[in-house]
Amino acid sequence: MSDDISLSSAYADPQADPSAKAHRAWRAAETIKRLSDRLIGVGPVGIGLDGVLAWVPGVGLAYGLGAGGLLLVHAFHAKASPSTLARMAAYLAADNLSDTVPVLGWAVDTLFPGHLMAAKALQKDIEARHGLPEDVALERGKKRRGLFRRKGG
Repeated sequence: MSDDISLSSAYADPQADPSAKAHRAWRAAETIKRLSDRLIGVGPVGIGLDGVLAWVPGVGLAYGLGAGGLLLVHAFHAKASPSTLARMAAYLAADNLSDTVPVLGWAVDTLFPGHLMAAKALQKDIEARHGLPEDVALERGKKRRGLFRRKGG
């Protein structure tokens, strides 16, 4: 599995399989949410580049806008529904607007997982229309079977 989040020629081919494009966007969203809001996670709480960079004036906002813009471009290429795009934009706007208020806004941005929420919205949209990427579905299937799986018989 590649963690490539770039917008290379994978979207350029108009004849490419729509599911392949959507699954590429799903993987990119996974990478962005991990980098932005879950680099270090303890239980349900996580912090990533977005939270750390929020404390550097200007840099946090630049990162937030760049990562959010990249998520929206991937969503556009995956042909996400208009309601998903609007929800993603709302999460990202709330996340980035908090960066404009010194100290208190930076603290809010550190704790508000806007990129994670936007990425999950995109992933749910893709899963509903195209299913999970095959490798992710296999991995989740292995985890579900786990230690206490039922034996056939």
